[in-house]
Amino acid sequence: MNDNRPNIVLLMTDQWRGDCLGVDGHPTVQTPNIDHLAYSGTRFSQGYSACPSCIPARRSLMTGVAPASTGMVAMTADPTWDPPHTLPGELKKAGYQTQLVGKLHLHPERKRYGFDHMLLADATRNFARDDNDYTQWLEKQIGRREFQPGMAHGASANAWVGRPNILPEEQTHTFWCFDQALKFLFGKWRDPSCPFFLKISTIEPHPPLTPPAFYYDRYINRAMPKPAMGDWVDSTLEQWGVSFNGTAEGRSPDASEIHLDDDAIQCGRAGYYGLCNFVDDQIGRFIQAFRHGCPNTLFIFASDHGEMLFDHHMFGKCLPYQGSVRVPFIVSPPPDWNCPTQHVCDTPVDLQDLMPTILDAANVDIPEACTGKSLIPIVRGKSDRVRNILHGEHGPQHRPEHANHWLTDGRHKYIWYANTGQEHLFDLVSDPNETHDLAMNSNTNSSDNVAPPLIPWRQHLINILSNRPEGFVKNDQLTTGQPYPMFIPGYKPNQFMPYQ
Repeated sequence: MNDNRPNIVLLMTDQWRGDCLGVDGHPTVQTPNIDHLAYSGTRFSQGYSACPSCIPARRSLMTGVAPASTGMVAMTADPTWDPPHTLPGELKKAGYQTQLVGKLHLHPERKRYGFDHMLLADATRNFARDDNDYTQWLEKQIGRREFQPGMAHGASANAWVGRPNILPEEQTHTFWCFDQALKFLFGKWRDPSCPFFLKISTIEPHPPLTPPAFYYDRYINRAMPKPAMGDWVDSTLEQWGVSFNGTAEGRSPDASEIHLDDDAIQCGRAGYYGLCNFVDDQIGRFIQAFRHGCPNTLFIFASDHGEMLFDHHMFGKCLPYQGSVRVPFIVSPPPDWNCPTQHVCDTPVDLQDLMPTILDAANVDIPEACTGKSLIPIVRGKSDRVRNILHGEHGPQHRPEHANHWLTDGRHKYIWYANTGQEHLFDLVSDPNETHDLAMNSNTNSSDNVAPPLIPWRQHLINILSNRPEGFVKNDQLTTGQPYPMFIPGYKPNQFMPYQ
């Protein structure tokens, strides 16, 4: 066994937009510590979550396969899941000590999936007394058990409402995660005879949008750019049956399509940006303590999906637009690898690439079933891409009309809504906020009267979906209105589905 195998730290967040980094040019949010990781290695500017909601995204990350191959293509639980291989499982078999702190969000609950030890906290509320290590700890700190102190601020777990947290910093989930990670690093749990894989997984910046008061106050009065608003929004909302005129729709705190005044948007963004800033500071606290004792360490920073954050009258995830599908994706290798620094890769990568990347870095064989690709050649400056086009999808979630497929090569993005037939085509270089739809005059499934740039994208999606059991393709045409269940027909929890 190679004694020089690196330690591996996966810094995982929930619902972090790909553009909410200082290094990505964001005009408001401060993320100096994550920016430093990017400067010390490779930032994948077109990092994606191919199925942008918590559980399907995390299944893909844990197994190195595309969402369709895991069988789950929408947000739901699956207490029967027993995949043939997992990221921590393969590392454990290779002699790594494997530790989780924070959110796992897989089922069945408390299944370790290859982790030697877990400090598990999938939420800031406790659905049962024994299912959340953080809330049990917090109740002891508060000295009360008759309410859920992690949610006593009143904002719900999927709401756009922004306000300060009632808890001090040191009692929040994020602080607890990094505290426990430092205890692992320097305490009795750590086995010094082998390398380790440590996954630190925060809930933030997932709602509730309630950062500690210091971070909320930092942003609430900051000037912020207006939410992006596409020229396609009205027609899309109309096809979804959404109308903001004369109804309460768009004002519910948990709504996915929203129509808010500027003050409500300012509060929500202050909460979101404050959470990002808070997580970044905690990453800085961890790295400052870490660097002194473990220089041979690979750091990876990523998120399970993004957040629409009021763009295009939308909030939340599951949708095919950049706010939802694009995520931060940074690989910072050990200094003695002598890899390029301040390196930016502009070709599409996905969460399914994390497992092959980590196994490659650890000199562990990558299972043949993995559809993801190792990014280590890119990190080492020996390649510039692992694929030409990435396919993503999400089944119906909040509305049947939300069911979608999308493709991107990093320059353009093509979207097809499986129940309405609506198509989008965006130039992500000249229009990164997707405000101008190049397919506006080409919303028919026939090749007649279709703008030429749209035809190759449609054909590529046809090729990918031609063998899918749902029947998305018939007579070599994309076919709308086919059943689109959360699990692909024929799914079995102990095997991977075939994928184009």
